Amino acid sequence: MKIALLGYGKMGKTIEALAIQRGHTIVIKTSQIDNVDITQADVAIDFSIPEAAFHNISTCFNNNIPVVSGTTGWLKQFDTAVNLCHEKKGAFIYASNFSLGVNLFFELNSKLAQMMSQFEDYKVNIEEIHHTQKLDAPSGTAITLAEDIITNQKHYTKWSLEDEARALPIEAKRIENVPGTHIVTYKSDIDTITIEHEAHNRNGFALGAIVAAEWLIGKQGVYTMKDVLNLS
Repeated sequence: MKIALLGYGKMGKTIEALAIQRGHTIVIKTSQIDNVDITQADVAIDFSIPEAAFHNISTCFNNNIPVVSGTTGWLKQFDTAVNLCHEKKGAFIYASNFSLGVNLFFELNSKLAQMMSQFEDYKVNIEEIHHTQKLDAPSGTAITLAEDIITNQKHYTKWSLEDEARALPIEAKRIENVPGTHIVTYKSDIDTITIEHEAHNRNGFALGAIVAAEWLIGKQGVYTMKDVLNLS
């Protein structure tokens, strides 16, 4: 598999190392897609920056290159990207987090939210901690967790970093050398229920993105990690 890495920061370098271990070839490593011939790749993996993500993804669709994207902070243009993918008969996977463990955590979070929906004494909050180089806050993973809780409960209508009525609170912290920790807490006057995922390094995120790229080759349409991991 010939891979174009769009965004060659710490995550891009980790993907490169693991992809080579799995027998793949990195044919493009760039942060500026306009300077390269994207058609030499079989698939693109985008871990760029929010300002570049939509341009990278749409350029790939326009050149019939499947795209796996883990860039967060650009989702106001997500529906436009999905529509373009369908129009160009492309293939696309977006995930706020590609880690196998995190995607299992997403499923656990949804199930717990369903179970807790009838117990109004419990108030929910989400805490996320990442390295100081992370540009967006809250993390895409925290937003996914929050949206899944909101979908499964009637108490909240939105999430917020502020203290707002009927908003599920998210606390975002930035600390040196923390790959990613997410904590969901249900608290009442009587007790507290907590689920937590802590990443030890970037390898889980990188490996998941490579597995998603391997899975996406030869397909058409818009998918999620639930499809890749057969969690649907």
